[in-house]
Amino acid sequence: MRILLVEDHAELSRWLAKALRDARLTVEVADNGAAADTLLHTQDYALVILDLTLPKMDGLEVLKRLRARGSKTPVLVLTARGGLNDRVQGLNLGADDYLAKPFELVELEARVKALLRRSQGAEAVTLTCGALSFDTVSRMFHYGGAPLALTPREHAVLEALITRAGRAVSKEKLFDEVFALDDEANRDAIEIYIHRLRKKLERNEDGRVAITTLRGLGYLLEAADAS
Repeated sequence: MRILLVEDHAELSRWLAKALRDARLTVEVADNGAAADTLLHTQDYALVILDLTLPKMDGLEVLKRLRARGSKTPVLVLTARGGLNDRVQGLNLGADDYLAKPFELVELEARVKALLRRSQGAEAVTLTCGALSFDTVSRMFHYGGAPLALTPREHAVLEALITRAGRAVSKEKLFDEVFALDDEANRDAIEIYIHRLRKKLERNEDGRVAITTLRGLGYLLEAADAS
């Protein structure tokens, strides 16, 4: 799941991005309203965390334009402007939640998880492929009935594959979902995580799943005994 964090305070932005990535979320960062508006016009996100006081374009204008395009992407407004008028205006423009600064990280994480669960709605189910399962609410993987230990990047790659199990996923698509725009990485880095995942998935012999490389198409997650 990709989240767009729109925050112009550099230190706070780095702190929040790290915390969200530690929670196994892919985070992209914009430090001004104009950049955020461009990203929201061209990219898909599961959630937007939006400050209101931004350079180049106010956060409320970013929100207004997002909703004018018909987007239903959940938006959590995060701002020091906690006055009643600001809260009411933000909610009227289509914000889904509002958290005033200063705040506790645990509360932010809880609100983010709640908005993601709410946006999933009926899609909040357990996905399976062979002995591998993924709970879309808890976002936990189990393999052969046991929790599967994954790094955040491994988790993001495997999530992208299991949500499309049985279909090829291109390296470009995986890269876009796993790496944030501010990450210094190239597309070949995906091969490293595919290799690590293969090693972990090979450890289970019953109902084992495999990641197959389809030349020119990408990677395919399937049960190892699938024809």
